[in-house]
Amino acid sequence: MKVAVVGATGMVGEVMLKVLAERNFPITELIPVASERSVGKEVEYKGTKYKVVSLETAVSMKPEIALFSAGGDTSKIWAPVFAEAGTTVIDNSSAWRMDPTKKLVVPEINAGELTKDDKIIANPNCSTIQMVLALAPLHKKYNIKRVVVSTYQSVTGTGVKAVKQLENEYAGIEGEMAYKYPIHRNAIPQIDVFEDNGYTKEEMKMTRETKKIIGDDSIQVTATTVRIPTVGGHSEAVNVEFTNDYELADIRTILEETDGITVQDNIALFDYPMPLYAEGKDDVFVGRIRRDESQPNTLNLWIVADNLRKGAATNAVQIAEYLVENKLV
Repeated sequence: MKVAVVGATGMVGEVMLKVLAERNFPITELIPVASERSVGKEVEYKGTKYKVVSLETAVSMKPEIALFSAGGDTSKIWAPVFAEAGTTVIDNSSAWRMDPTKKLVVPEINAGELTKDDKIIANPNCSTIQMVLALAPLHKKYNIKRVVVSTYQSVTGTGVKAVKQLENEYAGIEGEMAYKYPIHRNAIPQIDVFEDNGYTKEEMKMTRETKKIIGDDSIQVTATTVRIPTVGGHSEAVNVEFTNDYELADIRTILEETDGITVQDNIALFDYPMPLYAEGKDDVFVGRIRRDESQPNTLNLWIVADNLRKGAATNAVQIAEYLVENKLV
């Protein structure tokens, strides 16, 4: 089982290597891949050092699986090249997510749709993954009509440059800016570029991807996504309107029984999800579960997850595990 990690020296790539090792993924040969300027550098995996190779070299080595986290432009060009060579690509960029010929997969929800013919599989947006993991099982029982979500997203979602900006500002050092504005002691209500409708690309990703993953275009989704000066993970305030009424106890039970979710909801003990404590963990944490008293059949949730793990690396590795377990590679 040859596995290529494309973007191995980046923030998500490093976490992918960590998750592959932790979960003891059955690799016989690791192929770390990065841009030309990183070729020849070394990355460590399970105590062994591996030299980074170019995309061309990696294709010629014919890996069974390639985990891509190198940006949309790279994925658009190179994912089809790997696929043509027989490799199954699991892509973490936005390049293929809304392509009607490609599956958009959160394993706990829709891995069953995958077949041997799926040579390019899209990993959803980090903020979408954690939300739909909680919403999908609730939709099955109560039928979601509308979702209103506001996000509070970690600087790690932007990358190393943004983390450095926050650290520099915190220390009072002038340095390179990942954002148009300071992020320390600030909240920036823009993630990605603005689209013609006044929403950002991140907000529209949450809208479009939620419908595709859950498999229901009738669900109405509206989002406001905000970058805040945290590092551990993304947080979301989610308001969900159902067609059918519910009991809060049943909502808790459904969430507690959903793989990959930890319900953390004991206000008497001030116990609720926070990014500081989600960091480094694979689960999605759900708390502040309460009825919206302003209108019928409506629920409020607070959802937190480490965006580099379940929001990116772990979800991709789980897809790879499913492919191996079901002999699809």
